[in-house]
Amino acid sequence: MSLRKKLGIEYGDINLNVSMDDHIKYINFKLASQGLPVYRSEGSPPDSSTYFIDLFDGIIKDYQEKTRLMNIHEIGIHKRLNRFLREYLEVGEDAAKVVDDYFILDHYGMARVMSLPPDQNSYANDYVTSYRIKQGILNNPKSDKRTTEGSFHIVEGGLAIPSDKKAVPKGTFLKLYRKAITPSEEMKALPYTANQQEKAMTFVSLLIKPIVSPEVPGLMKEKTMEILLTAPGSLVSNLDFIESVFGNAGDPSLHINDSELDVEGWSGYTGYIVLAPQLTQLRKIDVGLPHFESATDRQKRDGMCYEDESELYNDGKSFKLTCRDKSGVAITLIADNYFGYSKKEVKTQISFAANLLGNAEEEHAGGTIVFPRLNLGENYNAQDNAGLKGYSFEEVKAVFKPLMDLHPDGYGIDKVHSTVIYLPETVEIDLHGTKIKWDVDGVTKTLKLLPSNVYILPNGEKLHMEKHPSAPAWKLVGTDAEGTFCHKPCTVSGGGKSEISKSIANSIIYGNYYVNDLEKDMDHVDEILKYDYSKRWKAVPNRTKSSRPILSIERTLGSVIKLLTPSTAYTEVFNQYLESIPNHVKALVFLVKRFYQISWQNDWRSHFTVDIINGKPGHEVKFNDRKVRPSYLRVGFEEDHSWRVFKLRMDFMPSEKIQTEDDITASVMVPSNQLKGMNPKYTNSSYKFSKNCEFRFFQRPDDAIHKGYDRQAEKDLSSGNLFVTNFEPLDKSAVQEIKDDVMDYMSYTNPVKEHIEAFLNGGDQYCVVSSHPRIVEGAPTKNPRY
Repeated sequence: MSLRKKLGIEYGDINLNVSMDDHIKYINFKLASQGLPVYRSEGSPPDSSTYFIDLFDGIIKDYQEKTRLMNIHEIGIHKRLNRFLREYLEVGEDAAKVVDDYFILDHYGMARVMSLPPDQNSYANDYVTSYRIKQGILNNPKSDKRTTEGSFHIVEGGLAIPSDKKAVPKGTFLKLYRKAITPSEEMKALPYTANQQEKAMTFVSLLIKPIVSPEVPGLMKEKTMEILLTAPGSLVSNLDFIESVFGNAGDPSLHINDSELDVEGWSGYTGYIVLAPQLTQLRKIDVGLPHFESATDRQKRDGMCYEDESELYNDGKSFKLTCRDKSGVAITLIADNYFGYSKKEVKTQISFAANLLGNAEEEHAGGTIVFPRLNLGENYNAQDNAGLKGYSFEEVKAVFKPLMDLHPDGYGIDKVHSTVIYLPETVEIDLHGTKIKWDVDGVTKTLKLLPSNVYILPNGEKLHMEKHPSAPAWKLVGTDAEGTFCHKPCTVSGGGKSEISKSIANSIIYGNYYVNDLEKDMDHVDEILKYDYSKRWKAVPNRTKSSRPILSIERTLGSVIKLLTPSTAYTEVFNQYLESIPNHVKALVFLVKRFYQISWQNDWRSHFTVDIINGKPGHEVKFNDRKVRPSYLRVGFEEDHSWRVFKLRMDFMPSEKIQTEDDITASVMVPSNQLKGMNPKYTNSSYKFSKNCEFRFFQRPDDAIHKGYDRQAEKDLSSGNLFVTNFEPLDKSAVQEIKDDVMDYMSYTNPVKEHIEAFLNGGDQYCVVSSHPRIVEGAPTKNPRY
């Protein structure tokens, strides 16, 4: 199955979004083929969702008969799991089997549709409450987070059990397993048919194949494991979540999806996860645990015994119980419906498989590719860019000619994205004049610099205009072509995996520029501008003595900052001079340099003023009669709750980031002598190749509760097709209240405001707003997710 099909991006070879009506028809057809009640919309039957079931009655009966004759327990993953249960538990063939009366989720998106009655916008049972919202679906499980203390239980008889885990007798596991696969009919009721008199009662199952070892091109193939997840029908939303994160590997009964036939791609390891939150209601005595007097020391320590017959297993708290051995099969019962529990168990089984496979590792990792960005000021000359040495537009034309339309003036326009312009290596850019120029055979060519365009240099660097977020000013921004992969491995929960991939721009605020005495400080700035910097160097052979003026267009703001920063390459006298310059005066020099234009010549002072207040000069600096908006970085709070703020340099630009990992990563180490084509700059004896195991990230937008702070989360949570949990379902009256609170409402970013407007004017009953997580025990949960 293709990756795009696993993720619901395409169906077969056709890119499409399957409609709700098509999903209903397909689900009904499958339910009918299993002899289960189908969903019937209100009105006189037959309706559009059921008429064809009668039409294809013969095909359905034929399928049912063939299915009856087929022994599913001897096919694919079922065969491997059943064999493990028999051999591990040393029981007969019928004593412990994989669930077989299930509805298989063989196409992406079915679980989403089945999580709610198609004609209703909400559904609730003892374990989850679901809502159809404007942005997708909201599922709020009974518990807003997973528990960890005392929750990890392992069956005896397999691999060694760590001392911090609870050891469980085989007999107890067998009794718990039988209870797990025989829930009440109410638990098996699909939300899909919940509003009907005839309800479909069944299990639902999902096959996934997460990565265990990544591919190393030319050396080793990617290897996956197989995991079958099974849940009572009422908990189908849990499998919707898993499918969203890990994709859908199709029907496990089809030979094309049988991992055993994938000789190169299967790692050899198999997992089975059964959701069974009802297990917390069982007594210890009912699952075969001994009395305290007969228990071993470890059983007493682990609580695997009872003194009173009323004692519940694990004290009635959530747990997960795993049965596994070195054969590579792991079977886990999860006595909870919190979505994170299921995801963490998939993670654990990947880790289990990687450890047994060898030369592979599952990492609790976060990661991002970081592309440095530079504020290039208002004048840019590509010939001063050392990174362009050795690159030419002629080479770009030779290699990438099919991707662009070549203009006679010597630049290219991307064929797919007309706003992407490919420039020669000799360009000069005047931001103030909004002009790009270069020479072709001695003739000067020009191009209008537009804010809607992105300009690509021959070495891949990207240039674009960008407006200041809090001022009527523009800057020319350059983005490096080659990013750095920042990988944060082996990180505990809360260790900052997601944080490294978030832009620091969310923490940047903008203030005003203040001085004590502008005239006096500008006199000092004038002295610095006129200073002779040619004698700053130590006596170093071949060191040039010349020095470009600070306000020269041949100098960037970055080079001025470097010039006025003490260095071991400078003489002691010059370093002492630099140390004598007050920081606020240096900041004024950088301010003047940032805004300086050639047309001013020597008249730069008149462009920087302060107002006269009560007959005396004020302290707020203005540039051309508008306020200057410098940037500051917020890095936390003091004990009195005031912000800790630091001034950023005038040319600071936050890097551009592409998130690559969030929680689960598979990695492999390879000796460098087995690799070809590596960057000669790297001299490592070995390299780590890693690949994210999740196709979609389960993000926790902690900062979104602060309106306008986490701009990416606000944009994401205002978009569509989301799986959301632990947010408050808001109706129109609640959202109207949010909008009417004008002062707070103005703090939101535009995507939230547009989302709120669209919801209030649309026909949806519920939505979520990024700043309103679910209320748990009277307070907002600290674990909202999407």
